[in-house]
Amino acid sequence: MYLDTPDSLSLILEKLELHAEVYVSGTFCGVWAVDTSGSRRMPFHLIGQGQAWLHFEDAEPQRLSTGDLILFPHDSPHIVTNSDQAPPEETINVEMVDDGSPVTNMVCGFFEFKDKAALPLLDTLPAAIVLSLQELSTEPAITQIIQLMVAELQQEQQGYYVIINQLAYLLFIHILRQQITSGSVDSGLIAGLFDKQIGPALNSIHRHPEKKWTLESLAKECAMGRSSFSQKFNQLVGMPAMQYLSYWRMQEATRMLKKDEKSIMQIAELCGYDSEASFSKAYKKITGTSPGSVKRSAQKHQ
Repeated sequence: MYLDTPDSLSLILEKLELHAEVYVSGTFCGVWAVDTSGSRRMPFHLIGQGQAWLHFEDAEPQRLSTGDLILFPHDSPHIVTNSDQAPPEETINVEMVDDGSPVTNMVCGFFEFKDKAALPLLDTLPAAIVLSLQELSTEPAITQIIQLMVAELQQEQQGYYVIINQLAYLLFIHILRQQITSGSVDSGLIAGLFDKQIGPALNSIHRHPEKKWTLESLAKECAMGRSSFSQKFNQLVGMPAMQYLSYWRMQEATRMLKKDEKSIMQIAELCGYDSEASFSKAYKKITGTSPGSVKRSAQKHQ
């Protein structure tokens, strides 16, 4: 089997530059409280051993046990602590008070997309994803990744830092899969990528934004009629197909403007435009700025 054609999710994750970082594997005991929100990334916590409590929005405190995994796709405020009582603000993220109570080991990290085009991918994910050990029993791949992460953190052999971050990367992809297969996400870009009918159109847009796509040609990629394709795409992804095409083209253009040495005209052609003027007009309409200003700003920071 030759892997010469990336699937829809793989392609978009590569384009959007997903990174994962584990920054602490800590032992907590006594009185403690942790809040990792506010970084504009996606915090996650893994209870490696012991128990904790999650305080989140207006929900009742949720008990966490060994093997539980918590992810916050929208960087929502949250507190993980030793008690079911909300901690005073002045006790959050300060040195714990060891009173000899049972120990909790917690792994904390972040997932981050370097590209803003990732935002529609995350829009329909819940504010918090909590996967208990019981739920993970039906997801052997996630369980195995977690076990490998914990083992690497405990052994701390040479290269473990890179391995941990790569395992966290894999973990995020499996979480996305789990959200679809469990029915937790049934609309939005991620649902479209997994949809057998709409997925091929999204993959075609992502792979070849330079093509002169129409509703008819995109529908043909999905073996659907124009009307039924248009209706399902809009309903599932949350925007019309041609609007998404324009959005993705501008994201692709932004990446090239910031990183490549191509001229604006070359970038325009790679994004499906016949002239620099029509491209610049569309780019400014969608992004609010001109391609020239983006390119100049990027060059200043190089």
